[in-house]
Amino acid sequence: MTWNKSFKPSKITRVSKNIFSVSLIVFALFITVIFNTNSFAEPIESQTEITPINDFIGIEKLTLQMFIPNDNQLPWGFVVGKILNHVVGYPVIIQIFDSDETVVGNSIGAVRFAQTPVGDDGTYEYKFRILDSNQGQIKHIFDGNYTVKIFKVVYLNSNHKTV
Repeated sequence: MTWNKSFKPSKITRVSKNIFSVSLIVFALFITVIFNTNSFAEPIESQTEITPINDFIGIEKLTLQMFIPNDNQLPWGFVVGKILNHVVGYPVIIQIFDSDETVVGNSIGAVRFAQTPVGDDGTYEYKFRILDSNQGQIKHIFDGNYTVKIFKVVYLNSNHKTV
């Protein structure tokens, strides 16, 4: 028997390597699922309305529900998106309301209002604090149910885009 023939991997070794590879992938997916279940906020339901401004552009309002668990460990929250028919030069307006508190004259309590620019590709991002840490004391700025309203200026017909 030559040296090459005596050290050739057997079918069992190849099967073991395949089982190990599949097990590793399944383990990675399992860990991903576990960590994703602890996400700080998840959209529950959404509703979109478009209000024309003129014959060419309008305001698209997206309303969704956001839940942030009180055992959240993440310090930041994000509102991100992409506008398909965005009008250049108009920012996105984001309003976050506390569903559990009310403000006089309003059925939903005001929490946060923001304006953020829209990129050339139609993307936008707004980052806000979920937790605050001061001298070792952690304060939950957001926890519970929130209504998020996102206002975007869009072309009513994609054929009307101008540069």
